[in-house]
Amino acid sequence: MASRPRYPTDHEPELTVHSAVHRFDDFAEVVGVKKPGGGGCWCMSYRDARLSNTQRPEYMRAECATEPGPGVLAYVDDEVAGWCSVAPRSSYRRLMNSRTIPFVDERDAWVAVCFVVRAGFRGHGVMHTLLDGAIAHAAAHGAEVIEGYPVDLDSTSAAGGSENAGGADGGAAGAGAAPAGGRVDVISGYVGTVRLFEQHGFQRVAETTAHSGGRTRWILRRELG
Repeated sequence: MASRPRYPTDHEPELTVHSAVHRFDDFAEVVGVKKPGGGGCWCMSYRDARLSNTQRPEYMRAECATEPGPGVLAYVDDEVAGWCSVAPRSSYRRLMNSRTIPFVDERDAWVAVCFVVRAGFRGHGVMHTLLDGAIAHAAAHGAEVIEGYPVDLDSTSAAGGSENAGGADGGAAGAGAAPAGGRVDVISGYVGTVRLFEQHGFQRVAETTAHSGGRTRWILRRELG
């Protein structure tokens, strides 16, 4: 059995980001389900959760075939290491109908809505690389503004789970109140953290009534125009 790819420790690797266009196989390596027909998000929770397990990968295959694509992929050397779903809000059916994450204005903001880092590459700044790539990708496609809905690690809430009643790309989010501060689990933290977004020039706009892992989610924005 081949060993699982991991972040190299014998040299300083090159971290790069590429659009997912024409890279469906790499996208599937990060978020796909290995068992044919098996259940999984396929990063469809916000796009259209009504699709079946067999329809979801085919939908994303089509998205990866045309510009602007559904997001960006991070690579450590030549190994795919992570994924960020970034696209106009209008392409996310769940966000368009959300009762917990409001619109800020009439512009069709791009949204970095989901992050996934492969197990062997976590803890090495790959999410920072992904967010940088998401910003650049949105700007290259004419976005005026980009936003995200990350969790505030300093908040607590009695609400469990996430805005979409389950963590994307991996199963249900944890239930119950989360303590302030500390770390957020991988599944609940798929939305990113306020600290991460602020480090990349985003500013808080509004607190939402959405939660992930028992923590409050905020709207953070960065102007690109």
